[in-house]
Amino acid sequence: MDFIPNTDRNREAMLRAIGVGSLEELFADIPPEARLDRPLRLPEPMAELELQQHMLELADKNAHLGHLVCFAGAGIYDHYIPAVVDHVISRSEFYTAYTPYQPEVSQAVLQSIFEYQTMICELTGMDVSQASHYDGATALAEAGLIGCSTTGRRHMVVSSTVHPEYRRVLHTYAAGADLKVTEVPYRDGVTDLEALERALAPGAEGGEPACLLVQHPNFFGCLEPVADMAQLIHGRGGLFVVAASPISLGLLTPPGAYGADMAVGEGQALGNVPSFGGPTFGYFAVTEKLVRRLPGRVVGQTVDSRGQRGFVLTLQTREQHIRREKATSNICSNEALNALAATVYLATLGKRGIREVAELCLKKAHYARDAIAALPGFSPAFGAPFFMEFAVRCPCPPAELVKRGTAKGMLPGVALGRFYPELDDCLLVAVTEKRSRVQIDALAKVLEGCA
Repeated sequence: MDFIPNTDRNREAMLRAIGVGSLEELFADIPPEARLDRPLRLPEPMAELELQQHMLELADKNAHLGHLVCFAGAGIYDHYIPAVVDHVISRSEFYTAYTPYQPEVSQAVLQSIFEYQTMICELTGMDVSQASHYDGATALAEAGLIGCSTTGRRHMVVSSTVHPEYRRVLHTYAAGADLKVTEVPYRDGVTDLEALERALAPGAEGGEPACLLVQHPNFFGCLEPVADMAQLIHGRGGLFVVAASPISLGLLTPPGAYGADMAVGEGQALGNVPSFGGPTFGYFAVTEKLVRRLPGRVVGQTVDSRGQRGFVLTLQTREQHIRREKATSNICSNEALNALAATVYLATLGKRGIREVAELCLKKAHYARDAIAALPGFSPAFGAPFFMEFAVRCPCPPAELVKRGTAKGMLPGVALGRFYPELDDCLLVAVTEKRSRVQIDALAKVLEGCA
């Protein structure tokens, strides 16, 4: 609510209702040393128009994507969002709707979730999707738990090319469940297959592998040898979990086609604004054999007593509905509005549209890498094939490049040393379909000038 009026009469009525005589009496239990003993440092009262202008002036002091050309990625991306997305998700029946427990009054929300699930299955090549997850990191961690509960093993193997923050969440989940996590190093931007074979070999530290978790394209934007990885983990009786960029699936082979048992990931790129990292949503899809282990909600299609098509919640494996020892998760909700944005986005683009977006990202990213690699002192960090994100070695500190670029109205990328100390001279650059040739050439000039 934008404005909540509280008159003196309102306040007096509320104080009488709770049995106190004044605001001082209401807060009497707060120790004096914990109270603010001076007036708030606020300007004098303003008229509404003056206040709006003041707030706009304060907001304009922040750097935001309305002012900056964004080449930063690392998990959150600046994609074009068609106007119809915001138009649909702003409708009151979606924007303010509560959870769809009662199908007789929630058919619109349930149908939108069902359509979302269908599109995620088509995009990933998997059999079943749930209604959406909290974010990509928790989706990956929950997939690891499913791998352990399904196989009865307690050892998860994850590539070090998976998003560093995803891996931290995975370790947090594992610590609470007393599970072992082994991280496999990378070589030339992708998972080291020889090191992976050693981590999965009989007698390896950690015990029998329950699952292998990888990201494709990975955190560096490089394409992993996922088909080989699927064979390795399946040969050891474990499950294969792939965190895939949904935009990349407009071009790349879907996880279901190369043997993934679970496909998860961050869905922000599908019609959701970056918004400083959230709120977003995670997607989570599995093969049919794992459907009863899916965390969160699943919406199913049915027929009512009059023979009409209808939708209901079904197969909920959360602790609210089944015995704790049989639950695979304590996740009890979904990011319905963010998932709806993805549904409208995918429906608007269609199969050809999502492919065109992916092609533009691919071609523009390769143009950008070639332009940057031609600059004195700059070179590609890795030789592996990549999608829309790539790392370059820089002749000066990447953090300084980011700082200077921002001052010139541009986010040049993300300094990789923050996550990988051995790559402290590398900048991670993301190029989406929004970036023009003029902007990419301007990025090259900014980097050349800083160097």
